[in-house]
Order: sequence, then C-alpha cells, then structure tokens
Amino acid sequence: MPNSHAGHAGSRGNNPRPLPRPPRPGEREPAPRSQQGNPGGNRPPNQAGGGQGGGGNSPPSPWLGHPSDPNPQPDPSATFIEYLRWMRVPEGNFKDGTKVDLVHRAEKSNIRSRLQTMNVRTRLMAGEGNTFEVACPWRIRVGGSKGPESMLLPAFDHLGIPYIPSSTLRGVARAEAIREKMEQEHLSWEKADQAVAPWFGHLEAQERDRSGKVVFLDAYPVPKPGDPDNSKTGGLAVDIANNIWSWDGNNLKYSPNPNVFFSLKQATFLIGIRKGPGCTDEMLAQVKTWLIKGLEKGAGSQINSGYGRLSQGQGSPNPGEFLRLPFELEGQLIHGRQKFTQWTWNQNRQEWQHRGAAEAEVRPVAFKNMLRYWFRTFALGVLPANQVQDLEGQLFGAITPTPKQGWIRVEIFDGRLLQPEPQPNQQGKGDPVGKQAGTLVLSLSQECPDQKKEAVKKLLINLTWMLFHLGGIGQGARRPCYSRKTRPKAPWWRGSTLIPEREDPFWSLSESASRFKERFQQRLRDFFEALKLISGLTINPKQPKNAGQVSQNTWPQAVDASCRIVVCSGEGDFGKPYALAVLHRLGKRGEGQYDKFLCGGVQGGVVPSPVWIADLGDYQVVTVFGATQNPRRRYLEELKAQADSFAQIWP
Repeated sequence: MPNSHAGHAGSRGNNPRPLPRPPRPGEREPAPRSQQGNPGGNRPPNQAGGGQGGGGNSPPSPWLGHPSDPNPQPDPSATFIEYLRWMRVPEGNFKDGTKVDLVHRAEKSNIRSRLQTMNVRTRLMAGEGNTFEVACPWRIRVGGSKGPESMLLPAFDHLGIPYIPSSTLRGVARAEAIREKMEQEHLSWEKADQAVAPWFGHLEAQERDRSGKVVFLDAYPVPKPGDPDNSKTGGLAVDIANNIWSWDGNNLKYSPNPNVFFSLKQATFLIGIRKGPGCTDEMLAQVKTWLIKGLEKGAGSQINSGYGRLSQGQGSPNPGEFLRLPFELEGQLIHGRQKFTQWTWNQNRQEWQHRGAAEAEVRPVAFKNMLRYWFRTFALGVLPANQVQDLEGQLFGAITPTPKQGWIRVEIFDGRLLQPEPQPNQQGKGDPVGKQAGTLVLSLSQECPDQKKEAVKKLLINLTWMLFHLGGIGQGARRPCYSRKTRPKAPWWRGSTLIPEREDPFWSLSESASRFKERFQQRLRDFFEALKLISGLTINPKQPKNAGQVSQNTWPQAVDASCRIVVCSGEGDFGKPYALAVLHRLGKRGEGQYDKFLCGGVQGGVVPSPVWIADLGDYQVVTVFGATQNPRRRYLEELKAQADSFAQIWP
C-alpha cells in the first residue's frame, strides 16, 4: 500500500493519477489538484512527506507523501490501524527514525472513550456477576501478526483497538483444564482433550458435548484513571527486542539489531464469560476457575521472558517457582526502548538524525538474556558448540533451528526505579547515582521434564549466583559502577553494580579473596554437575576445551582453556576499583580512546570488551576472555604484579 502511493505521488506524464484519499468525518473535500499549487518547486522537503525529506532545512517526515494530504494530522482518537494508512515509505533514507517517530505518535492516541464503550458492552453481554478484572504486572502481547516491516503487533480489533480475542481466552481455559485432567487422572493429552468435552466441546464427543457450554467474550483493557498514559490507551506501549548475540552455525555473532514493537504494559482487562446452551452454574464456575489459573500462568508470546501473566489481586505464586531474590542495581541501569524526542541536523555527517531518551525500566528479559549469556559462556568451555546451542534453546527457549518452549521462566516482581540517572549536563553533576530494584523470580515451565527438574533448579541457582558475582546487568554491565565527577563533562557515572539483597549463607560475601575463590569454585562444581545430568554428556571442567581461535583481535566468548577468572584486590585510582584502574591505565590510547581489544570499542565496528569486572567491595572478580594473548595476557600480569591479594579461580 505505501509503495503504491509513493509511486503515484511522483508520477507524471501518461501515468495514471492516484485516487485521492476520502475525507475524514468533518473534513472538507480536498481541493482539485489544479488548485493545490505546485507540489514540488520550492516546497520544504518534509512537506513532500514519505520520510523522503531531510535533504534541506526540514526534518524527515514519517508520513507517506500523498499529494492530497502530505502532512496529515490524525485525530487524537486515531488508532494504529489508522496510522498505517499514512505510513512512510519503508525504504527511505530515514526509515528507522521515521518508524520510531511513527509508533511514538500512535502510542499517544486517546482511545479511552472507545475502551469504556467496549467495557460497558462486555458487562451488558456477560450479565451481572459474570465479569472480573485481571491485571498484568508487566507486559503482554496476545495474538496479532507481523505488521509493516515485520513489526510485531498485538491483536487489534477491526477498529484498531487492542484486545484479547475470546478464542485466546477459551484456549487458555481449555489448556489448563486439559493439564489438570492429565495430572489428576494420568491421561494423555489426547484423552484429556476428550475428557474436557462437556465444558469445551469436541468434534468426536457425543452430540450433546460437541459444542462448548460457555460463551467467552473479547476482553478489552480497562483505562486507569490515575495513570495519564494508561487512561488513554489502556496500556498500549512500544517495547524493543534486541537480539545482540545470535548463533551463526556453530559460531556466535555479535550484532545489535533493535526492533520496536507494540505490547500492552501493566494493562488491566475486563473478562466476561456467560452460560451457553446446556451450561449449569457449576460448569460456568469450573470454567472460570480454569481460566483464572491459566491466565496466572501466562497468555500470548514471550511468557518465559516475563510477558503475559494476568492475575486477580496479587496473584498466587507460580507452582514451578524455585528462586526469589530481591536485588538492587546502581549505575547506568536497565533500559527499554528510546522514546522519540526530535530530529537533529548533524552538520558533520550532513544528515538528519533522530534523537531519543533512554527509558529506564526493570526488565525481566534483561535477566533472562544475561543468564542465557553466562550459561552459554560456561557451557562452551566443556561442550561442543552444537550441543551448547541445543541445550541453550531447551533451557531458555529458541526459534531457530527448531522452535522450543524454554524450561525456565524469568519474572521480576515489584520492579521499580529508585533514583533516575543524573542529567547529562552540568546540572546533573550533583545528582546521585541511578538506582533500580525488584525481586527476581525463577520458575520451571510446564515443559520441563519431571526427571530433570531438580538438576535444572540446581543449575539455575548456581548460574544466578555467578551472574551476580561476575558483572552487572543492563547498560555498562561489564564494568562496576564508578563515579566520573572528577571530569568536566557527563556522563557522571559509568558501569553497573548488581547487588543481591539476601543475607542467608548462600548469598553472603566471603571475608577474603581466598575464601571467595573456594566458594566460587564450589558454585562451578555444582553448575557443571547439574549440566552433566541435564545433558547426559561427559563433562570434565578440569580439562576445559578450546572454544575458538585466540589472537590479538579475536577470542571466543567462552570460559574455556584460554579464559581466566581471578579475584584480586589492590589500590584503586580516580574513584575506580583496583582491577578497573589497571585496565584503563593499560588500555588508554588518548583522551577518551582505549585499546578495543582490551577495553572494547565502537569505532571501526563494535567490539565488546573481553574483560568483565565485578566489584564486591573488598575485592574484584575479573573475567578475561582470550587471556593467552596480548593485550589481555599483559593485563593479567600487571593485575597480579601490583595486587594486594590475587587468586585464580578458573581454570
């Protein structure tokens, strides 16, 4: 659709004229083309629309350049479906920026009146006592499909209002009923499917049970009066997925690839069900119970990443839960998408660039991805890459090479921003460090086999401990949080420090580096024992494998034979802990420039640093990939030579 309009906008000569867009209600008919003036000539580029502007003194436009309405101003009640009609050319020079600009505008729609109407309709159709509300503690994306440029969209009704289709609700209740029958009566899925026919119907059942007895209604978000954003959209919000590490055969590829998409954030839904032909009060109550239980386990996509859980009130604990860990994070924090702010002209590059504001958000997907990263990193030191890839997909879920539902579910309860990051200007110099907090909750999914549950728990508990003691999370995860207030300009803090807020012996810190080494190595032994049970493969951590070639500028992201993990302490410098001060001193190549094969860098291609540092107060834990070659080998030598205490943990 957009491409055809773009082509018509520039057509001349014998090409057919484009059909004009019909006027909106209350809008005047567009003037004939002969009365519209010259669409080209001296008109500013953005008035040409279609994201094709930007060549002059006007920023790019997200709008498709239809000649009858080059700069549309959608009504505030317009939904995303309406925006699609005006979407810009997807392959324009500024396609990424105009896409972000567009979804930001759509996110600000005001559909409160329509949501209220649909809520009233649900109550009337369901009848008194047959509705209830469920709330999503984080985000949910149900149904929908791929939109323009593969943008993931939640389910929209025919007017573009986000909702949960009745078929989804029925599927959730039915799946829960089947699982309950399987567990209670030891039935196969096929037998249990037929056993729930009296409630949900089945084509192979007796005639009276071929149709379901309960009517499910579409569920719409309930606008929250006290929440300025939610009260207008019901929770429709932009999220981001960024697949930074991906498997390329048996190799890992580092390539940040942010994609924006719509989901519903902290939405509350009004659910309505009512009796159909042949339904009794008891049957309706039973289906409602199944539906509530099923919604508490999650609906829609990305359930293993914290999406989709819906509950009444505080909800009940997930029956598969095995770890609940309060935490605090300080430093550069975890961020979601960047909110669009404005277009800015870059004089050096002679182009328009879109500017965004990072949105701090405690995201369970950040923890899941970091657990996944450290699992892969440790497993690559003892197993072949193809088997690591298979196990990783089984534990955390995968799309390729074979779609798998992961055995682990990661959620964050009570995630909150305690202190925003300092302003990136001189006024922010006196601001305190940014802080986030929450409770990390790990659960087994229903897909985890019974015979492997204990091993999976053991592996994940020890892996989580290592995650908290090897580095941070979110932006700046490879460096501990440190102050930069001795410098003349922002940022005033860098790095990330993740702190477990538990005081039991498992999580308490050792008093000395040597005692910490013993504890860390015990965690490693437990991790590898669990990995052996889960994989059924022979594992020998005392003789780690070589996971890849090591040179000055190449190294595998693996805790393998070329990797070293050490714990050390010494004198810090410029507000930096000892291990970080030595790293920056050795790696510095000029003002603000560092050796990217030691410290990482972005110029000439992004290179993630091969060094992770976690500051635990009295000592630091340092992980160095490819440590058998310089400049990493020299760094370790310097670290050891100047340290007050030094102990090697791995290998």
